[in-house]
Amino acid sequence: MTAAPANHRRTALICSAVVLGMTGLSFAAVPLYDMFCKATGFGGTPMIGTSGAGRIIDRTVSVRFDANVAPALGWRFEAEQTEITARVGETQTVFYKITNTSSRPATGIATYNVQPSQAAAHFVKIQCFCFTENTLQPGESIEAPVVFYIDPEIEANRELASLKSITLSYTYFPSKAGQPVAESKGDAARSSL
Repeated sequence: MTAAPANHRRTALICSAVVLGMTGLSFAAVPLYDMFCKATGFGGTPMIGTSGAGRIIDRTVSVRFDANVAPALGWRFEAEQTEITARVGETQTVFYKITNTSSRPATGIATYNVQPSQAAAHFVKIQCFCFTENTLQPGESIEAPVVFYIDPEIEANRELASLKSITLSYTYFPSKAGQPVAESKGDAARSSL
């Protein structure tokens, strides 16, 4: 009869360990998924590089630049060039202009992706303003560069052999403590007035 309480205690410890493990994994899921996307280009996440490609090939790809702003932020955000033709492997620099059109200081942060998502593994950003909080005073403007290249290894990807264009898309959101802040329904209603 004394074996039953020991079995119950062991079962309770195992269940507690499983619950704690699952809770820990749920908190780790977002950073782990982010690391996975950055390492593989999954989900349209561009690769991060520290220097140029090292070789340039004759193939060209049109790169389009998309700029969006959440309505609650009150900023104007636009690429100085909406499209360029880039040689694969050649380092390119494009500037975005960001202006606070509201009457109050505002802090924002940009998220990004590449479309088609299969091309993200070959789109390498060397410098970018994304995931960096910017606080702009009323009427203040800044220029933010994006330095990138298309990896020549794209030639080895048969799925992308006929790829003619890539879109790099950014969206600025209000931010707090380095994280985008979701817009509430009240914010959306106020911004439309």
